[in-house]
Amino acid sequence: MDDFEAVEILLVEDNDADAEMTTRALRKGNVINHVVRLHDGVEALEFLFREGAFALRRGPQPRLILLDLKMPRLGGIDVLRRLKSDTGTKMIPVVVLTSSAEEKDVVESYQLGVNSYLVKPVEFSAFASVINQTGLYWAVMNRIPNL
Repeated sequence: MDDFEAVEILLVEDNDADAEMTTRALRKGNVINHVVRLHDGVEALEFLFREGAFALRRGPQPRLILLDLKMPRLGGIDVLRRLKSDTGTKMIPVVVLTSSAEEKDVVESYQLGVNSYLVKPVEFSAFASVINQTGLYWAVMNRIPNL
């Protein structure tokens, strides 16, 4: 099976350390779903809409998207805007994981239909705790259906 066919969680994060911290926090919470990590918004849209390098991607859409906002090439707000305006992707749950606590980012994310907005703490244990308290584990462990 192609590595992209089994994707359940799509992690869109440009920072390697933050991506590692996120996957470690998921593993610590016994979330063993298949995670695919992409590095920016352009890659995310190509993946989700099966364009560019992902034009031949088969399989269902991810069950959950973990999305950073501040990324090179195309930021998370623009990704969210495109996802939520398309009938084929608007129902995919999206959790924003970002270092931005700016009110305008929070408000715009929720206006666009984000399911949750989490500000990433610097320390791993605090980050794992934030993820655990959000219901993210519940959503993933209860097998959000494929779209």
